[in-house]
Amino acid sequence: MLQLLGGAAVLPAVGGLAGCGGSGGGNGAEGSGKGTLTLAYLGDATQQAAFKALFADFNKAHPDIKISATGIASGDWATFASTISTRLAGGTQYDIVDVATEGQLLMSSKNVLEPLDRYIAKDKAVVDAYYAGIDPHLKEWTKKYGSPDGRTYFIPGGYNSMVLYCNTEVFAKAGVELSDDGQWTWEQFKAAGEKINARTGAYLTALGDGAFPFGDIMPWLLTNGASTLSADWKQPTFNSPQAIEAATFVKSLLDAGLAPKLGGTFDAAAQLAKGKLATLGGGRWPTLDMRRLKIVDKVRIMSWPTKTGPGSPIGWDGWPILRASKNKAAAWTFLKWLMTKDASEFYAKVGGTNVPALTSVAASSTFLSDAPKGSELLAAAIAHGTPIPSPKQGAAVQRAISAGWKSALTGLKPVKRSLDAANEQLKPLL
Repeated sequence: MLQLLGGAAVLPAVGGLAGCGGSGGGNGAEGSGKGTLTLAYLGDATQQAAFKALFADFNKAHPDIKISATGIASGDWATFASTISTRLAGGTQYDIVDVATEGQLLMSSKNVLEPLDRYIAKDKAVVDAYYAGIDPHLKEWTKKYGSPDGRTYFIPGGYNSMVLYCNTEVFAKAGVELSDDGQWTWEQFKAAGEKINARTGAYLTALGDGAFPFGDIMPWLLTNGASTLSADWKQPTFNSPQAIEAATFVKSLLDAGLAPKLGGTFDAAAQLAKGKLATLGGGRWPTLDMRRLKIVDKVRIMSWPTKTGPGSPIGWDGWPILRASKNKAAAWTFLKWLMTKDASEFYAKVGGTNVPALTSVAASSTFLSDAPKGSELLAAAIAHGTPIPSPKQGAAVQRAISAGWKSALTGLKPVKRSLDAANEQLKPLL
């Protein structure tokens, strides 16, 4: 299933969706189970190609159901959500909208989604088999964070974690060995960067300015036992001593010239291919760039470097049926199909940009072939992963967090003052 992680979060204007729920088929109309389904998802041109192939494969299995899909190249989930919100408020109807973690709580609390419990009960064997085949965290987290009233609104799909893609030729040229187990500490990471920079001139890594908290901020916090919010997403923790230590460390990489200055444009994948960048962070999605640049064989994946212990943000797809759908039976047929091994394997094969939810597929050659060595670490990270914090006011929360991180890294304010100020801004939003 689809790439999810993006970053930004949220469905900021979904408040306007509440009035849309219940129109049309919101009374539980099942429809004929045939015809055309309308579906929206986030995806750039490369991702849209993979989705189109996926939908075509579904149509082969279910020739009576066609999918009219809208791929929105928003770049991040906040923009995607705003676009969906505007379209729904304007009268556009979708049967299914793929929702990232960042938007699940907000959408499920706005009465725009059809509870799936009766569908699940009807096809209990199918759903039970699916849940038995996925990491139990996905079911647990989807229920905990995406179902505020106890009902089920999403079928969890593929997920993403954060790892580092390393150009092994750059490391070898600098005489720096990567550990066999794919693990390293912050100190080892920085020391490697100092050697690489001195001996090859390459940057150690590319740092984001905080606009993409999933990749720019959360990996550093979680590997130091910190987070932006408490586990229940009700209290800000962005100025904890551990968070301040993490931001201070990241700033030290920037100040030492081990990463390009923030601002401007920097094509990290292209620079990695040219040997001018040693590592870049990402989930599954950079694998497509590695293939495009034909550097899969010289790239190796390492876990995120740690200070106090392993950590990674986790974000996953949630597949709901809209309450306004007039063809819920066909929509459920599609969701059931997404739960099959065939669908998971097909999407992984055609270039899916996340880790397949089914553990067996994530561990298979379908997922691991034509991918950098160490790709199994993407799936392994869910064992020590933390759901990306995604409260209802996610867009405003993200803005405060991003601004605080950027202030800290650029030196606009001292690190502690930057995170203190952001933390105060977060309190009324939770």
